[in-house]
Amino acid sequence: MITAPITGDTHEKVLVGILTGSPNDLPKVVKVRETLDQLGIRSEIIVASAHRTPDKVFAYLDRAHAEGVQVLIGCAGVAAHLAGVIAGHTRLPVIGLPLGNGPLSGWDSLLSTVQMPPGVPVATVAVDGTRNAAILAARILALKFPAIDAALEQLAERERERYDQTADEALAGLSGATTA
Repeated sequence: MITAPITGDTHEKVLVGILTGSPNDLPKVVKVRETLDQLGIRSEIIVASAHRTPDKVFAYLDRAHAEGVQVLIGCAGVAAHLAGVIAGHTRLPVIGLPLGNGPLSGWDSLLSTVQMPPGVPVATVAVDGTRNAAILAARILALKFPAIDAALEQLAERERERYDQTADEALAGLSGATTA
């Protein structure tokens, strides 16, 4: 959690909009919000399909922009183009989170997310890369909000400590091995 409040009333605002094309994806998508919560970043999850409910997607994008959402994350599987549709209708940064479901285990989703035409960028993380999607959103926000940058540094330090502890424990049983 952020130890210093974000400046102004921004800590009260939703800064990250997370859209997913299917309610079946919610168990994965909620992990994005959990990481953002750890960093003290308010977010909201919207279930709206680029193919089945495009009007709902566009209405949300209009509302999000008007309400000050800063970053959007489009989560979809099975070659759905949600992140691309979002990027085609906003100037906000869009992160694509391909989900590994369906017969191709996320390959179709990954390729449909990264293969965007010139002028319609989507930053894309790994298939099921929920934590990286949240951290990338936080890094974008950290350019504007120093408290988020500080929270990211705290998170990175905790992860370094956890890594070192795990490495030390793994090496403890091996003779002659040490960490660098």
